[in-house]
Amino acid sequence: MSDLVGDARAWSPDAQEAVRLLAVSALVEGRDRVEVATLFKVSVKAVDNWWAKWRAGGRDALLSRPRGRRVGEHQVLSEAEQAAVRQAVLDHIPSDLGLSGQLWTRGLIGELIFKLYRVRFTEPGVGKYLKRWGLTFQRPDKRAVEQDPEAVRVWCEETWPAIRARAKAEGAEVLFGNQVGIRSPQVTGRTWGEQGQTPVVRRTGNRFSVNAMSAISTKGRMHFMVFTDTFAAQVMCRFLARLVGHFDRKVHLIVDRHSAHRSKAVRAWLAGHKDQVELHFLPSYSPELNPDELVNADLKRSLPHTHRARNQAELAAETRRFFHRRQRQPHIIRGYFGGPHVRYTLDENPMSF
Repeated sequence: MSDLVGDARAWSPDAQEAVRLLAVSALVEGRDRVEVATLFKVSVKAVDNWWAKWRAGGRDALLSRPRGRRVGEHQVLSEAEQAAVRQAVLDHIPSDLGLSGQLWTRGLIGELIFKLYRVRFTEPGVGKYLKRWGLTFQRPDKRAVEQDPEAVRVWCEETWPAIRARAKAEGAEVLFGNQVGIRSPQVTGRTWGEQGQTPVVRRTGNRFSVNAMSAISTKGRMHFMVFTDTFAAQVMCRFLARLVGHFDRKVHLIVDRHSAHRSKAVRAWLAGHKDQVELHFLPSYSPELNPDELVNADLKRSLPHTHRARNQAELAAETRRFFHRRQRQPHIIRGYFGGPHVRYTLDENPMSF
């Protein structure tokens, strides 16, 4: 407040408001304006201004007002323009709109704003808008461009509910299956060490791998097979034979469209075991619909934290230990079905996404 003098300049807005009200009250009581200015350590001009405001607007004219701009006041982009940019970021990738890249950055959003409205923003300026719009910087989910959204919708809303209903009527078991390849583990992540001295982790220079096939159910059951040969039709038949051996009822197994799953040899094997197992295929290019993919991700995260395998036999043993451990943890297996893209498996009324 420029009319305050001395210590009054450092007063808070509430304190200044109190002084204004007290000063005007003193004037109302008949005190002289110079006397009031001296009493409250302000200028006579300040007292005159307060008196004029009080006479024009009463007590409300003397109350403190919030400082600075109101939210949204004097913004360069209008509300409609902001809404348009926000929706463009949510609905498109930069290359859709004639910009470079697949992921939005503050710089690219600034380019989009300039392209649309010929207004330049710094990256911090764009960041303020993004915060206001409720947008945050996130790691995106990936989808194959070949994926058919309509096929995904049909699977979630029609095919899967029909499979589940059939299995329930037959008293059958439903499992989701998948295969995974595990290479000699690479050292990933971070470890503790002395500042300025990069820690050294020794690992084998040999290259080797093993494969695994697993199947899980919403009841927390897991079945698996670890093998060292290439995944092919003969391996799939061997896994199916082992799988049905664990059940005294029919199994409905849901897998992706790997060529081995649809091979002539597998079809022939299935034809001879119709009462024991039936295969169903997920939509093409849609691994996110398979809960067993989360098992594979869990496996690959877990292995580097266990003993470092020095050869194929040790890697196979570590992989088996992982699956045996998870078999004793049905709550974790059931948890795989709670992932955001596979939750439809638990929903009685699945919606497309």
